[in-house]
Amino acid sequence: MKSKEIGKLVGSIVACQVAGGIGSIFTAPAISTWYATLEKPAFTPPNSVFAPVWITLYLLMAIAVFLIWRKGLDEKVLRRAFLIFWGQLIINILWSVVFFGLKSPLAGVITIIILWFAILLTLITFFKNSNVAGGLLVPYIVWVSIATYLNVGIWILNP
Repeated sequence: MKSKEIGKLVGSIVACQVAGGIGSIFTAPAISTWYATLEKPAFTPPNSVFAPVWITLYLLMAIAVFLIWRKGLDEKVLRRAFLIFWGQLIINILWSVVFFGLKSPLAGVITIIILWFAILLTLITFFKNSNVAGGLLVPYIVWVSIATYLNVGIWILNP
């Protein structure tokens, strides 16, 4: 890899992990307080699972967006995929803000559904440009599907 490519990879990793860090600013304080008081649906993973899964997912996202960025952004289709990725990452952060920060399961449901469709759009555009980049996002949409189930369950169980 050229030094310019290494810079893109490192930048992608840092940006994605920072996004996760921003989300955790809203999540961490609520876990042992508000979130602990909520009724949760069956098959809710233990709290200790969430941080390692998200750190891994942000790393996979970073590698995926790097693979798109590495191809260059001169082509409209690559530039579009790149921008869609960053848009969905903003929605990802927003979910933590509304669900944990605002303590709003309903707003969380609305946001996570938008996020799920944004991830799907990202997946589709990534697969059109790189099977590897698209494949790296599959665990992300699977996990957000699980998170959607949990969020909807929490909203239903905690009127």
